Amino acid sequence: MNRVTLFGRLGKDPELKQAGGTSILKFSLATSERKKQGEQWIDHTEWHSVVVFGKRAEALSRLLAKGSRVLVEGKLRTSSWEKDGQKQYKTEVIADDVELLDGKRDAAPRRAAPTSHDATEDGHRLDWDADDVPF
Repeated sequence: MNRVTLFGRLGKDPELKQAGGTSILKFSLATSERKKQGEQWIDHTEWHSVVVFGKRAEALSRLLAKGSRVLVEGKLRTSSWEKDGQKQYKTEVIADDVELLDGKRDAAPRRAAPTSHDATEDGHRLDWDADDVPF
């Protein structure tokens, strides 16, 4: 079974692109673990490339930003290609589900223009509609 579950933070703002009429959202996710090395605890950060497709990609592009905490469930997909005569590989997480773990204000759309009735000065929305939730 090819199944992966990751909990982490976005390393930068996600990138939304269109290809063949399909929305594709890509973001880097940092996960961390603590290991004991001798008498000291060492923190290790691992970076994962995550890809989301379709309507969910569009919705998440409005909700996610650098630093957002998320739980990602999906599958690993490795692709390969040749560059300068050498085989290159890339492994990505193809997300089936992305759960936002920040509070409403932290996960609010970052591109939304503030209005007097639904946003604060910094653009964070105070309420959500059911259509805003990507799952």
